[in-house]
Amino acid sequence: METKWLEDFVSLAETRSFSRSAQLRHVTQPAFSRRIQALEGWVGIDLVDRSSYPTRLTPAGETFLAQALEILGTLQATRNMMRGHRSAGQDMIEFAVPHTLAFSFFPHWVMSLRKSFGAVKSRLIALNVHDAVMRMAEGGCDLLIAYHHASQPLQLNPDRYEMLSLGQETLAPYAKAGPDGQPLFRVPGRPSERVPFLSYASGAYLGRLVDLIIKRSPVPLNLDAIYETDMAEGLKAMALEGHGLAFLPASSVKKELRAKRLVLAAPAGSHEVTMDVRIYRERPEVAKHVRHGVQSLWDYLRETRHA
Repeated sequence: METKWLEDFVSLAETRSFSRSAQLRHVTQPAFSRRIQALEGWVGIDLVDRSSYPTRLTPAGETFLAQALEILGTLQATRNMMRGHRSAGQDMIEFAVPHTLAFSFFPHWVMSLRKSFGAVKSRLIALNVHDAVMRMAEGGCDLLIAYHHASQPLQLNPDRYEMLSLGQETLAPYAKAGPDGQPLFRVPGRPSERVPFLSYASGAYLGRLVDLIIKRSPVPLNLDAIYETDMAEGLKAMALEGHGLAFLPASSVKKELRAKRLVLAAPAGSHEVTMDVRIYRERPEVAKHVRHGVQSLWDYLRETRHA
């Protein structure tokens, strides 16, 4: 049994909607439903009455809800206690960062901080977007860095969390350069010659933005999905080998563009979307404890943003 199943169940009990809870938990509805079914399989009894709308819990589900809340509360209290006992690394700032930003944005950003703010001792926790957000919500990190787009906002309550913008990032199509320096593949393709497409796995944050690009395109892009993963670095590796076209964040392909190993696979400014890179923290007035190093860094970021 996984604790995230309990969190899913509590969310469903609150929203009474599979689709709404799936959205809040940053997973697809089929994946969310499978996790609820897995929990019911582990418990050995139906917890949800699926014959009613809005969804409601069975009597067994109502009983289990109280136990789930108690278990999650105990786990959180234990984690807080252990963090309080930790003596080593107290000056370490813990960052939860989605994999793509961990590979591309984070190393450069920390180096720029070193030059202007000073050295930062950091512990990087690389996760998918959903788990990174949950890490912040559960108090398992000091700061969260993530992409933001108006069509795919993170479900973080602004009354509890505050945010600063660290810059912008562009998601665009890239492909391996041929001997003539031109992309081996480009969009839009033709119905008779579809473009081999290296795609993000269903539910991946960047994948949802690629879906938005495809939807907004004034002409069909004629993409033929031949490979998928939830990590941009995996798509980049496949693109570099010439397997197909991939939509990648600009920061992740800087070196490859300079070396002319990858090139834009569409006219500049087309078939792309711009995202914010944002940093989040729990508001001091609701946080149990605010460490000095985190506060100093936040104050610096806020001041430089307005400079």
